[in-house]
Amino acid sequence: MFWIVTAALCGVVVSLMARAVLHARASEGSEAEYDLQIYRDQLAEVDRDLARKVLTPEEAEQVRTEVSRRILEADRKRQSDQQKTRTGWANGPMIATLAAVTIGISYWTYGSLGAPGYGDLPHQMRLEMAQEVRENRPSQADAEAQAGANIGAGIGAQIGRDPAYLDLVAQLRAAVAERPGDVRGLRLLASNEASLGNFNAAHQVQSQLIEALDDQAQAEDHANLADMLVLAAGGYVSPEAEAALTTALNMDPANGAARYYTGLLYSQTGRPDRAFKIWEQLLLDGPDDAIWIAPIRAQIEDLALRAGIAFDLEPAAAPRGPSAEDVANAQDMTPEERQAMIEGMVTGLSDRLATDGGTPLEWGQLIRALGALGDEDQAKAIYAEAQIVFQGNRSALATIRQAATAAQLIE
Repeated sequence: MFWIVTAALCGVVVSLMARAVLHARASEGSEAEYDLQIYRDQLAEVDRDLARKVLTPEEAEQVRTEVSRRILEADRKRQSDQQKTRTGWANGPMIATLAAVTIGISYWTYGSLGAPGYGDLPHQMRLEMAQEVRENRPSQADAEAQAGANIGAGIGAQIGRDPAYLDLVAQLRAAVAERPGDVRGLRLLASNEASLGNFNAAHQVQSQLIEALDDQAQAEDHANLADMLVLAAGGYVSPEAEAALTTALNMDPANGAARYYTGLLYSQTGRPDRAFKIWEQLLLDGPDDAIWIAPIRAQIEDLALRAGIAFDLEPAAAPRGPSAEDVANAQDMTPEERQAMIEGMVTGLSDRLATDGGTPLEWGQLIRALGALGDEDQAKAIYAEAQIVFQGNRSALATIRQAATAAQLIE
């Protein structure tokens, strides 16, 4: 049905274009007829001017000759246009070319940007499908079985490990088995099982820890449980992991790990729009060395593409700073000289950005430096200017905002 409708629409477009071509040809014929009538009127006017003695006989004859020449030319043009319209030879190739170009470009565009063979997916249907996927996705146990998380547990973890350390972990397991309510022991064992890569065992111990803590369990404890569940499932956010994330975010909406995995959940269940919103805000909030920043940077451009959002990620290049020679020289300076050197470097960076411009990372470096020097007013002025310079560049603004947050200009 789709292809029938598409072919019909192409036919309508080609017909309209053909009609325009034929109308243009007909207009040319009408124009020639109009010119002939004008020239005939001019001949009649010559006779009237001659009778009124406005023109001499010699002048009248010259005018008649010129107008007659134009009449013959217009008549030849009219006959030629009529012949073209009757035969269609002049219109046929043009119409065929227009039809081929129109249909060819239409189908090439759809083949490149569309999804041949797939039915239409309205926005509401996409949302319903995403919700269905989320509600019917595999459980944690199924995901672990598929990921092979339980195969050879504890064997691969021993490769390359210090035997003394493995003995200590084994003793810790035995001690926890004897005292299942020991919070300190459970916390240590969960951490060490995760360190060994035994994520299945780690999340089981973490669950015991949360149960033992009861009301004392913190958002970080639930976020750690979600982390272990996701890692045990090979990167998949199961319903059990989602429950842990929900609890963590209810207790601490700013928890970075929980927010990252919530974005990953939306990405895996057909809601890249929600995932992008969460991850973009995480990039804005930072800090740059947070463990979730690198995986977000690796995936967010593809996520934005899937969500239909224009987004260019700013390269994570280190800003230019003092050279090794500058650092060596600073070690021999007095505190006053060192302060003066720093202020000179900040002034130089500020002047360069004002005249030549720079990257968002360099603007951020200047904001941080001014904040460290205690020049809050100037730092705020630079922050405001940077927002204007990079207006519309979401990635650059995220970098600038991180610097302003680090300089304690904003929260």
